[in-house]
Amino acid sequence: AAGLNAEAQRAGSARWDALGLSVGPTAALGRAVWCLRTYGAALSRVLHTPEVIGRELTGHPVPVDWSHALKTGYDARTEQWPHEVFDALGLPPALLSDVRAPATEAGTVGPRAAEATGLPEGCSVRLGMTDGCAGQIATGAVEPGRFVGVLGTTYVLKGVSEQLVRDPAGAFYSHRHPEGWWLPGGASNTGGECLAEVPPDRLPALDVAAEARGPASYVRYPLRRDGERFPFVSGPARGFRLGAPRDEADAHRAALEGVAFVERLALERIGRLGVAVRGPLHAAGGGSRSSVWTAIRATVLDRPVRVAERAETAFGAALLAATGTLHENLAASAAAMAGGGALIEPVAAERPALDDAYGRFTEELRTRGWLPDGPR
Repeated sequence: AAGLNAEAQRAGSARWDALGLSVGPTAALGRAVWCLRTYGAALSRVLHTPEVIGRELTGHPVPVDWSHALKTGYDARTEQWPHEVFDALGLPPALLSDVRAPATEAGTVGPRAAEATGLPEGCSVRLGMTDGCAGQIATGAVEPGRFVGVLGTTYVLKGVSEQLVRDPAGAFYSHRHPEGWWLPGGASNTGGECLAEVPPDRLPALDVAAEARGPASYVRYPLRRDGERFPFVSGPARGFRLGAPRDEADAHRAALEGVAFVERLALERIGRLGVAVRGPLHAAGGGSRSSVWTAIRATVLDRPVRVAERAETAFGAALLAATGTLHENLAASAAAMAGGGALIEPVAAERPALDDAYGRFTEELRTRGWLPDGPR
């Protein structure tokens, strides 16, 4: 596997580096080559999961969307398969399908699929996207400058940019937007798991106490794992505390603020790379159900946060299906179907204290050499 990785990376480094993408042996390309080397001539076709489903629905082969094709090595900038990589790996390009934009019609539901599923025969079948991209689309963050912060076990920031932006540090990479823009995004190792030791039935009471006490008395980077991957890349990174909690509410508040500091650092990073963030930040994920945490995020960011009404990947797929059928484009689909969501404004009275705490947080990251502009 290591040899395959080195071989593929040498051949495709110029393509993948531009996307900030690492295509290793466990990505779809590596698995396709493993199948070829294992089964040889018995391998007649390499299909992605949505192609299998599309073929069953339509009764004939369908293209693959450029989102699912990304980790098989597809170059979304030039809109072509990486032939020099395939040559280096001995992978015949004929094994792979044509690639089209998400939301492109792939055919219509055939009679067998109609009988098996109950879908109407002749219904349009449209190409989709990966689950992460579909989840972003579901929130309504589909136009340039719109971003969503997904606060689940870890924190993920995804958005839309007009131009491809390369991150030299490799902290995020880009999918291609269905309409030709770009979808930069990155995933932190920090997030909702900072509360993993708190019994779930205690969280509502702690949120109330944290809201009542106001900004924490100390600064915390609530990283529970070894190393960070976004908004900075550092293997040595570890969680830390600057000070000690006065009580349980103070500790809870510091954890919430620490994740919000990571989110602010992420937005500042993409801003330095030339991506303008417009309007409210969309918010999704389990952590976004906490109104206290969302208000802290809005205050730290000094930006309203809009909690998405729907963030399910299936709903994002529905928005793609409506594009070019019910609505002219993806933005029109989102405007008509995604809904507004609750808008949480920053708490002005808490802004100075949180600004000061954020300054201490980032200074500590620099002191430890984890930020690109800090000591080594």
